[in-house]
Amino acid sequence: MATKSISKNINIKGRKQVKKLVDALEHAHQHRGKTVTMSKAVTEVKGDKVNEFFVNYL
Repeated sequence: MATKSISKNINIKGRKQVKKLVDALEHAHQHRGKTVTMSKAVTEVKGDKVNEFFVNYL
């Protein structure tokens, strides 16, 4: 997920929108995601190593 998508401002106007937001947050808290088991090897690439990774990959 892109980091910009989680750093948005939310403007809430009115009781109805507040209730909808609270209900959505409570629902998300109760229904957490499932544990994922990786079936293939995973490599974490950070910073300036990204270019090197793709040059070697292609």
